[in-house]
Amino acid sequence: MDFTEEQIHRYARHILLPEVGGTGQARLLGARVLVVGAGGLGSPLVLYLAAAGVGTIGVIDADVVDLSNLQRQILHTTERIGMTKVDSAAAAVAAINPGVRLETHTERLTAANALELIGAYDLVADGSDNFPTRFLINDACHLLGKTLVSAAVLRFDGQLSTFRTHQGGPCYRCLYPEPPPEGSVPTCAEAGVLGAVVGTMGSLQATEVIKELLGIGRSMAGRLLICDALAGGFREVRLKPDPACPLCGAQPTITDLSLHADQAEGSVCAG
Repeated sequence: MDFTEEQIHRYARHILLPEVGGTGQARLLGARVLVVGAGGLGSPLVLYLAAAGVGTIGVIDADVVDLSNLQRQILHTTERIGMTKVDSAAAAVAAINPGVRLETHTERLTAANALELIGAYDLVADGSDNFPTRFLINDACHLLGKTLVSAAVLRFDGQLSTFRTHQGGPCYRCLYPEPPPEGSVPTCAEAGVLGAVVGTMGSLQATEVIKELLGIGRSMAGRLLICDALAGGFREVRLKPDPACPLCGAQPTITDLSLHADQAEGSVCAG
């Protein structure tokens, strides 16, 4: 594609990278990424993807901006308290890069709409923080053959991985076969979270999304990155496909999203 003078100037530091160049930047401009949740993880995700020139970014979130969000959700501002998070995200993206298209989905992600929504994008980035939504996203991405970049944070800890089952990699259920019992794992609202840790993991997540779109570097597929911010360290765990996985194993028992039907009213909770 032919870049405008404004685009050449805006993306100059990308174009200088041999791993990106003009071809890679054009690929980013033509990409479509869905970000689930415009909260703590979704904030740096959306901002960095927009700044990088990812041409179309979809954001799904049914919540509105609350004062308690602003400790970590840097996508939003005090002036936008009470605004829907997706509209706040649209305002932020327009301010940082008006050449990027932000598609807003002011709704809940459910078994009824997941396949249609996710199917419209090239890649999905999970910024939710509740297990029903995480499993729903994972299952839908597997059924659609979509790459999923997933991150999670609680207190001072974070984790990150990429799931590419369409290329033989493990899925989220290979790591966690079933959601934990309700109430057994506290939420960020119950246990707290350091805002900067969410920013760290969301930024790493944005990096992995860009790598996947460009096909560069070493993918996080098959690897789980664990962050202990209090200790100031990272460690890596290898993930392998589980032959007995109910979703991507040799004899899958999950072939559609019907098991999520009772979660149709579940919301995206985005830290």
